[in-house]
Amino acid sequence: MSWQLRFLGVGDAHAGAALGTAAAVLERDAQPILLIDCGPGTVARYLATYDALPKALFITHTHLDHVGDMEQLFSRLWFADKPHAGLKVFVHAGVLSWLHARVADYPGAVAEGGVNFWEAFQLVPCTRGFWLDGYWFDLFATRHHVPGTSYGLALQGCLAYTGDTRPIPEILRLRAAHGELVAHDCGLLANPSHTGVDDLVREYPPELRSRLLLYHYANAGAGAAMAERGYRVALAGQQITLPAPAPPRADAG
Repeated sequence: MSWQLRFLGVGDAHAGAALGTAAAVLERDAQPILLIDCGPGTVARYLATYDALPKALFITHTHLDHVGDMEQLFSRLWFADKPHAGLKVFVHAGVLSWLHARVADYPGAVAEGGVNFWEAFQLVPCTRGFWLDGYWFDLFATRHHVPGTSYGLALQGCLAYTGDTRPIPEILRLRAAHGELVAHDCGLLANPSHTGVDDLVREYPPELRSRLLLYHYANAGAGAAMAERGYRVALAGQQITLPAPAPPRADAG
């Protein structure tokens, strides 16, 4: 069994047109298991790659470059020829009210009325983590704007995905301690809400830096400059081979 991470987009909030808004898909044997984030253009990129809608989605936080395509996803699910399959949406319980306000609070999800936005989905609030296909995914808080509004996820031994964040060495010492690839928010220049490439040497030990894969940058030139410094930089459409996680629990639901 093989595991991959495919980047549908790698750009920051200003680079979506050129690089795609930051979104990735965890794959097993090249088949999609979990979409991470759903910013503008993500649904079209997902359909072009897999010729189907996702079955599971994790939302890291509610900035529009990470949730702006959820209306598109709702429409495709609700108006599909076949009944919608209850796409699972995993979201930290502390983020749920923000997500609802962003995408689902309008009193009429469709013009004709009579439909609640979340009826097209299977909403799964969580705190410590969630089960999916027998695997446990840990959630961890990140440093992005207001505390308690942004979370990454980790599949032990396989992947830690930060979402948008400043450096979080104390968190990754725990959640990336078993050889995981670490997909990390990073641009060429730091700001109060995002990691910059110069932060990496100061905050992370060499062994962890060797496992970083950087995404969420401003433009192709920024990506090339980070690569020139010796870092792996994700590209839109790229499929990355991951280490395999521990086998799933037979009794997991």
